[in-house]
This record gives sequence, structure tokens and C-alpha cells, in this order.
Amino acid sequence: MAAVSMTWTLPSLTSTNLSRVNRYPGMAFASVNKDLASLGVKVTEGLGNLPKVVLTSSNGSEAELYLYGGCVTSWKVGSKDLLFVRPDAVFNGQKPISGGIPHCFPQFGPGPMQQHGFARNSNWSIVDSENVDGSPVITLELKESPYSRAMWDYSFQALYKITLDNKSLSTELKITNTDKKPFSFTTALHTYFSASVSGALVKGLKGCKTLNKDPDPKNPVEGKEERDVVTYPGFVDCVYLGAPNELYLDNGLGDVISIKNTNWPDAVLWNPHLTMEACYKDFVCVENAQIGNVDLEPEKSWVATQQLSVG
Repeated sequence: MAAVSMTWTLPSLTSTNLSRVNRYPGMAFASVNKDLASLGVKVTEGLGNLPKVVLTSSNGSEAELYLYGGCVTSWKVGSKDLLFVRPDAVFNGQKPISGGIPHCFPQFGPGPMQQHGFARNSNWSIVDSENVDGSPVITLELKESPYSRAMWDYSFQALYKITLDNKSLSTELKITNTDKKPFSFTTALHTYFSASVSGALVKGLKGCKTLNKDPDPKNPVEGKEERDVVTYPGFVDCVYLGAPNELYLDNGLGDVISIKNTNWPDAVLWNPHLTMEACYKDFVCVENAQIGNVDLEPEKSWVATQQLSVG
């Protein structure tokens, strides 16, 4: 007999309880969690008293994300966390969370606004949650605010759907232009993976056009990746244009992680080496990115997905 897909949706997630989670997290967790218990979703108080969501699959895998920055900070399969949060990360609702899967939107890197835009510095809201065959799913939303408009004067909606499965963590980012005029943006998922930097390697980038930001990030050197296997021998900050829709990361700790995507056309490898001496040996970044401008007309949307999975 074919498996039956069972989905439980929770319309009340858009109601008063969720707005209270953002404003008064300690008061609202109990009432929200009563509704979420069957979904494998729990809203709790995280570091710095920031609202945190814990997803638990029926197979025991677990993910954590903060509403501040819409940032996934942990993905555990078994007892092993496959993501990395830097020891200098600050959980104060003021600075971006340094680690996990931070958003870069509506600007990747430096530019007219602050580094990597404002999405990682903003409070996202929970707008929906469900459970499909034992896999918890949650959707976060970010919309324009006085804070965002001070840097980027447009109306928009960003929806970020996160699905936790037995051995995979999937995300879908949907940007919609809700303004009356077109806008342009760049974006990325700045994913930090736990790794042994001396043993970490990435496969799948051979043949890509490269923009190497070492030694001068303002004047990247154009080239072509000739290696079958890319490593992190020192400071690494390199953009790969036209990257394939699947890369493989051997984290040097015994795990091979598949990094699949749709509509993320580029990739970025980064490790700060001695500029971050306290922790550079413990992580590498493999980022799905949209380096070129996306031009979005009013009422139009752009969608990209990422799936991280481990064997």
C-alpha cells in the first residue's frame, strides 16, 4: 500500500499568539507550544532570551532556528551537529548571528547598504507550520519595516520555508515584490558547516568561472576552476559563477554532505584562516548565492531552494 501523506496545518499561527512570541516571548511560548506539540515544532527561549524554534523529526533529527535573522543555527543528525556557530557569535538582537545559515538579502557582500543587507539583522515572524509524514515544516516571513526602508525603500515579502527530514534539511526562499515599482537584489545563504579545515574538500566546481577575492576583495581576480577537488589551504574567499545544482562537501570529520539547489546560480567558498584564529580550523563555508542582480517587477516572485543531506 502506498504511503499516505498526512499534513496538519495550523492557521492560528498567524494570530495573536505569534505576534506575542515576537513581543513577549516568555508569555506566549506555552500557548503556542500547546498547538505545535503534534507537529514536531517547539518555540522556546534561546540564547540572549531570543525566540528560538526547535524542529524534531519522527526519526530524531533536530534543527534549531532563531526568529532574529531567520537564522538556522543547528542541524543534528544523531548527536552530531553538521552546522557551526562561531564562538564569538552574539545573541543580543542587535548584531547578526555569526554561524549556522545566515541570510544575505537584499545585498550580498559590501555595497550601498550595510554588509550583506538587513535580513540577518531583522526579526522574522512565523506564518505557518505543518508536519508531513513525520517531517516538521515551518515558514517564516519578513516584510518591509522602517529599519529596512532606511536602507532599501521598497515593499517586499520574503517567505522562508524550512523542512527537516531524517537526514536532510531543506529550505525554500521566496522573494515577492509587493511594491508598485520594480526593484533589484542579490542574495545568498551564508552556510557555516562544522569541519576540520585541513581535511575539508568540495567536489563539483571544476570548470566554473571564478572571482577570487584574495588578496583584494574589491578587485577580484577572474579565473577558471581547474581542480576536481577544492580545499581550504589558507584564507579562502572565492565566488564560483554558474555553479552546478549539486556540490559535495567532505567536512573532514567523517561526513559527506550533498548540497543541492534550484535557482541558486552561484556558489561561494569562504574560510577566514588566521584572521579568525580562534575558530577557523573548525568550520568552512559553502554558500549558495545569487551574485548578479535579480530584477523583479511588481507582483512578481523569485524562488530558490536548498537541500542539505548527509549519507
